[in-house]
Amino acid sequence: MFGLGWTEVIVVIVVALLIFGPKKIPEIGSVFGKTLREFKDSINASDDEYSNDKS
Repeated sequence: MFGLGWTEVIVVIVVALLIFGPKKIPEIGSVFGKTLREFKDSINASDDEYSNDKS
């Protein structure tokens, strides 16, 4: 996982909790998930367009 060990992951989570607070973390995760989903959809759409143009 990006060359991070479990200790580093725990430190990152603790720092995120300190910076954003426990109430903001789910909101940030939701926005991040939506962004990734839209990114994947746009990549799949461009792949579909490429394959349609090629044939």
